Amino acid sequence: MSAFTPINPEISAKLRDLLTRAVEAGASDLHLIAGYPPVMRLHGDLREFPGPILLEAETENLLKPLCPASVFDRLLESKNIDCSFEIDGNRFRANLFHSGGNLGACLRIVPTVIPEFEWAGFPEDLGHRIAYLLDGLVIVTGATGSGKTTSLAMIVNLLNRTGGYRIITVEEPIEYQYPKEPNSVITQREVGVDVHTFADGLKYGLRQDPDVILVGEIRDRETAQIALSAAETGHLVFSTMHTRDTKGAISRYADLFPQDVQRDVRYQLASSLRVVVAQRLLPDVEVGSKRHLAIEVLINTGPIPTAIRNSKLESIDNYLITNRNEGMLSFDESIRNLLNQGLISREVAESNVRELAILNR
Repeated sequence: MSAFTPINPEISAKLRDLLTRAVEAGASDLHLIAGYPPVMRLHGDLREFPGPILLEAETENLLKPLCPASVFDRLLESKNIDCSFEIDGNRFRANLFHSGGNLGACLRIVPTVIPEFEWAGFPEDLGHRIAYLLDGLVIVTGATGSGKTTSLAMIVNLLNRTGGYRIITVEEPIEYQYPKEPNSVITQREVGVDVHTFADGLKYGLRQDPDVILVGEIRDRETAQIALSAAETGHLVFSTMHTRDTKGAISRYADLFPQDVQRDVRYQLASSLRVVVAQRLLPDVEVGSKRHLAIEVLINTGPIPTAIRNSKLESIDNYLITNRNEGMLSFDESIRNLLNQGLISREVAESNVRELAILNR
């Protein structure tokens, strides 16, 4: 079931024009805030539209038609609301909020086509390795806007196209929509529309004969526990977290639980975790061009399970370097590769590596 609704016919020509221009430019977001001109985020940079600033009354008039009256009433009460809509074949997610007593919004442009690995800069061999795992937990981590959803969509779509898999996704919101493929069954459930919470989506999804489960984000104890249990019982579970690097995802996972059970959780992770991929998008040498994906890859093999069980996560940085033959990759090495290919500047590389010396190797 899709949560995207047709655009209200009362939408202004100005907002329709701004959305169209943002889509055509390849922007990820459009910001509409009183006191500022309309601003889009393009390849990580903020770009102002030419013209005057938005006035308070104008901003509210632009945004009010985006949601039904009942949703707008909730906005007035809660001060924040999420909704989604479709216009001219383009899909958008809207977060409407109040700031200084005035209405504002961030409109996220939702991609309509799942990209290929090469376009995203995600190693295709790694994508295949992850997709065809038999079971276990896979975490993609990184800051907001680092491409986590895109990476998982490419991996899940690989399984979808292969066929023979029953796939369930629980997302907030649904971004990429998977095509129907022969001998493959995929259902996408949106939190707040099809299911109340990520945890509910996981719990009830386990009763729907899944082979593969994608849960959009692990951010609470219940979701984390069910995801681990599903991975332990023979399912392949994909999810995301918000941490800076791979070892941060492991520590953050355990920290979702009370102190007295964290040891047990680490033991579960040591046996069920398969791969952690951390991501960053770094600016191109040419301002305004598409950003480049830097990744850190942790494969839960060799000494890693012991490090997880004993909470010796500081040793992981060294294992990422010494276990390259297992498929591991450190951020420093990934960033050095981007620099050597001439894709990012020396300044960007130096500001993102732990050890500057690696850039001279």
